[in-house]
Parts: sequence; structure tokens; C-alpha cells
Amino acid sequence: MVTTFGIEEEFVLLDPETLTPVECAAQAVAVLADGRCDGSVAREFLCAQVEYATPVCGSTSEARDALLGFRRRLADWAADAGVIAAGTGTPFRGHALPTISPGERYAEISSEVTALTGDHQIGGLHVHVGVDREAGVRASNALRGWLPILLALSGNSPFWAGRDTGYDSWRAIHSRRWTTYGIPPLFRDADDYDEVAAALVGIGATTDPRGVNWNMRLSTRYPTLEVRVCDVQLDAESSIALAVVIRALVESALEPDSPPTLDRAPWDAALWHAARHGLRGTLVHPHTGRLVPAAEVLSALHDRIAPHLRGDDEVRVAEGLLERPRSGAVRQREAHRAGIPALARLYRESLAR
Repeated sequence: MVTTFGIEEEFVLLDPETLTPVECAAQAVAVLADGRCDGSVAREFLCAQVEYATPVCGSTSEARDALLGFRRRLADWAADAGVIAAGTGTPFRGHALPTISPGERYAEISSEVTALTGDHQIGGLHVHVGVDREAGVRASNALRGWLPILLALSGNSPFWAGRDTGYDSWRAIHSRRWTTYGIPPLFRDADDYDEVAAALVGIGATTDPRGVNWNMRLSTRYPTLEVRVCDVQLDAESSIALAVVIRALVESALEPDSPPTLDRAPWDAALWHAARHGLRGTLVHPHTGRLVPAAEVLSALHDRIAPHLRGDDEVRVAEGLLERPRSGAVRQREAHRAGIPALARLYRESLAR
């Protein structure tokens, strides 16, 4: 049984009037990385981003306490600093010339990707599920076809350059341009995984094994499978719900009779489709590789994870996500119809909920 998980969230700091990134992450981290929050606080690729990682969690209540504890402190700091800290996969209006955070690794990546640096103003939700490496490979093989529905559920980046892109996850479209992205290959075992990952180092912007950016990968730092497909979420409860679903999916994948995902299905195209349409229409079904109504895939996901939900709280948050889905992209669009101040209010009021 899979018992532990952790959550990483990437936030962007915004000007409250224009919703343009403000490069003050160093000041935020200096205050917030003081040991008063469980987990870790760090800068991200760009100087307007703050990353938070929970400690290892054994329950939804532990994850909720950690996420809300940090988000409330971040909200308080942002209010004092005169900025908005937002859980959005892309800023409403990107910074024209964003500055990368200090550090040799970031500088090396930026030098390699050149013009892509300026567009990499994105924030993700990464869920780590505690498994050993062999189990992680088995789970990766089995979960490949479920990644598009996770992206559709989590889509929370509809805006770019001050306009509606028409996509639920513009972040996912940005990410496709990097050296590695998307559904990982099928692997025989952990040694096979390591060989494939090692062969990528030195190609393009993959400067080291941490730069292998599949939407699901074995962590290079922890004994976990890291699922990286989701946009960061407006509120903590949405992050927790996605983490619960992912943990239960991994546990289901480790059943003796759990088959790997179909190898020849169009999974990368399915990711693009999910980024574009979210839950508004069709999705590729993980069992058949064919387009079906999104509600049918949601039902299949519910059936898959239901036996692996632990306790009333996991059941409540998972069913809330799957039975009444309302993505961040939908909520952002609804707010924006009333103007930028309403969108700013949504970011501000959602952060610590």
C-alpha cells in the first residue's frame, strides 16, 4: 500500500493593477524560509517565482496543514509587500524581459534554451508518491494514459499576454517546446529507466538527470515517483484533491494484474487535446486510446481509484474533484469577465483556501 506523498507548488508574484510578474521572490524567500513552515521554501527559475514543497505526508490532514500554513504566510507577506501571490499556471500578462534566478544551473539552462527563457513564466503542481524505484517504473508504465485526464482536471493557465489563449493549460503548451516533455516511454525496469535518462544528458537543455522533464519521472532526490503534469492550483484544496487522486492511481498501478498503458496510443496528442479543451468535450480514454466524452473518462478514473481511497476525507476530496469538476481555467475566465480587478481578487482570495 502506498502511504506517503508530498506536494510541490510554484507561485508567481504579481502587480495587483496589471497582473504582471514582480521580481521580488528573493525578498519573499528571505522572510518565508525561516523554519516556521513545515517543508521547504525556495526560489524557482525566474525571479518572480516562489516554490513551496511540503514535508512527506501520510494523510490529507497533514498535507492540508502544510499547504495552508505556507499559503497563509505567503498571502500575508504579499499583502505587506503590495503584490499578489497567485496560484496560476501562467501570469495574466507576462514580464517582457524576465530575470532568471541566480545560480550556475539556471544560467546554463537559460544559455541553452535562449529565447525560450522569456516564455518560461509557468507554475506547476508536482506530486511525489513514495515508492521504490522498481515500483515507480511499474506505476509509470501503468499511468501513462491517465496523464491527459490529470492535465484536464488541473488546467489553470488560460491567459497569456493579457488575452485568453483558448487553452485551459497554456502552461502545457509552453512546456512542449523543451528538450523533453510529455508521456515517458515504457521501461523494462529501473535499470532501463536509468539508461534512457542517462542517454538524454547533454542533449539540448538536459544538463543533468534533473533536467529530464517528462510529465512523470523517478525523482533524482527522493524515493518517489514524481507526477508533474498538473498546473499549479488556485487553492490548497484543489492541490490536495489532485494529490489524493494521483496517490490512489499509483497504488492501483501496483496491483499484480494492473496492465501497462497501451503503447501505440496517441498519448502526446492526447495531452495537447487536454490542454486545449480541458473537460469541455472529449478526452482520449486510457483503456482504448480513442476519443470519448470527458465524463466517460472521469467515470473510469473514479472506478480506478475508488478501492484505493483511504478514509472519509480522501473519498470526499476525490469525489468533489471528479463529480463536480470546475477547473481553475473555468474560474479564471469567469472572474475575468468582470475585469482585471475581479481576476486579481480571485487570485488573492483563493490562495489561502
